[in-house]
Amino acid sequence: MTLPDSDPFTANFADLGSALHDVFGFSELRDGQREAIEAVMEGRNVLAVMPTGAGKSLCYQLPAIVRGGLTVVISPLVALMRDQVAALRLNGIAAATINSDLSREENVETWFAVRDGKIRLLYLSPERLMTDRMLAALSQLDIALFAIDEAHCISQWGPAFRPEYAMLADLRQRFPSVPIIGLTATADGATREDIEQRMFAGDVVSIVTGFDRPNLCLGVTLKSSWKKQIADFVAERKGASGIVYCLSRKKTEDVAQMLRDQGHSALAFHAGIDSSEKAAIQNRFMTEPGIVMVATIAFGMGIDKPDIRFVAHTDLPGSPEAYYQEIGRAGRDGAPAETMLFYGLDDIRMRRVFIEEAQTSDDHKRREHKRLDSLIAYCEAPDCRRRMLLRYFGEATEEACGNCDVCIDPVETTDGTHEANMVLTAVQGTGNRFGVAHIVSVLRGGSNDKIEQQGHDRLDVYGAGASRNQKEWQGIVRQMVAAGFLEIDVAGYGGIKMTVAGMALTRGEGEFRYRADRIVKTSTRKRRASAEIESLDSAGTELLAVLKAKRLRLAEERGVPAYVIFSDRSLADMAAKRPATRVEFTETFGVGEAKLKDFADIFIDLIAAN
Repeated sequence: MTLPDSDPFTANFADLGSALHDVFGFSELRDGQREAIEAVMEGRNVLAVMPTGAGKSLCYQLPAIVRGGLTVVISPLVALMRDQVAALRLNGIAAATINSDLSREENVETWFAVRDGKIRLLYLSPERLMTDRMLAALSQLDIALFAIDEAHCISQWGPAFRPEYAMLADLRQRFPSVPIIGLTATADGATREDIEQRMFAGDVVSIVTGFDRPNLCLGVTLKSSWKKQIADFVAERKGASGIVYCLSRKKTEDVAQMLRDQGHSALAFHAGIDSSEKAAIQNRFMTEPGIVMVATIAFGMGIDKPDIRFVAHTDLPGSPEAYYQEIGRAGRDGAPAETMLFYGLDDIRMRRVFIEEAQTSDDHKRREHKRLDSLIAYCEAPDCRRRMLLRYFGEATEEACGNCDVCIDPVETTDGTHEANMVLTAVQGTGNRFGVAHIVSVLRGGSNDKIEQQGHDRLDVYGAGASRNQKEWQGIVRQMVAAGFLEIDVAGYGGIKMTVAGMALTRGEGEFRYRADRIVKTSTRKRRASAEIESLDSAGTELLAVLKAKRLRLAEERGVPAYVIFSDRSLADMAAKRPATRVEFTETFGVGEAKLKDFADIFIDLIAAN
């Protein structure tokens, strides 16, 4: 294991400001960062909920340098730990990880360095940490802080998927004098309350800076020919890095092959792939430009690739939290990025089945159904999607965003109370147990064995909706499900049945409005660059391309993602300022003392030559 030549902790920084500038190359802290860092410095527990790209990692990395001692970072993925350790070491910080991808000899060497006080930040998975042996060993050391990344997993994963996340609550009893900071971009009010009680027993400073990601353009469209829809969407963004999420392993393989056949650099990623192959695939995505990752949700948590320009979903996610987490992987550099969710009624049925089949309590299932209800309502939103999404996370706003498909291309709604009552009459008349296709056939006056055998051709509503085609009725039924007038009988065979709200509608209480289904064309707005890049003149743009090429070569030599060397914002700042001396280079965004030492002469010479 090769440690940095020097550890900035030995410089004995007098305050946070000097450490922030000299180590990380930043001039100021962002909203929420200062409050979180000061609370940690005072020895308080912290729960920090900040949007993706808001700089959550700095909330524990900066105190780790200034306070001294060992900071233990709990992270869910080996690849994420590896990249964060690489980034810290390039900033001259003594960081390391112990994980299953390393040999026993490497892990032992790292532990000796930790034991001897040579490491400031140690990254561990919850499974590695929450063993009696590791906890006993750590109890003999000077632990200054525990930092839990992706802290929402304490509430949402613990019971069924990764129980060690729930076990992290034991840290408070085992290390009562050590503060804990939990960090996440994804936690609604109920999840935050659950974490506050489960992890901290209420003794915590909660910092919520907001959930809005204004650079993400939000889009949802109804599934039609979904393979063609995905192909068209990706084709419009050829050459950009992106993620396409699929529900099944087979689907990821099929979609990746389809995109490769169309000339894209597309890779499949799912839990069934060998771990060494997964690491190689992820490394390609992180280091090479223009890769499209087609993946199940096994990919992405904590992925810190800043220039992902789009995220598409071929299937409905399980909740607004899951959706927000997945689209949050786009546009981490602050530049514009696009999202598109393709969904249909069958997606809703499948998600209901998944919830019911999970080995969880009835109360947990009830909460998951409610979360899914909220996501369905988001998909069917007749007005600003961002406003609805933020409202779900408890962030009220009255202003329309202007950067979602509904704001850009507003839809008109129609009073469909009469049509809804026709559907409800058909559902009730057929016994609240048949699927959408059968209900639509009854309304349109269809003729088949099932209708005749059940006597549904004798219902008063039979054929009453013949003037509308099948897709129109399917859209109305789907929006009635979203509006809560109908529900899918998951315990049965996917039939639809009337709800209490539906019964009220049949009594003349309330109304139902719907919008005509639209298959959104995937050819959307021209993508903009970030503000820093847009401000460059033609010479600056040419220099930026040269700087990016050099950065990529340096990253390949070191086996790290390109952004670990310098972010796009740092390179754009170089292209604009054209530093000619080391003193001028220190004024570049993101340049601390370690990067000044390692890279200043290389980039100054390159700038001078161009």
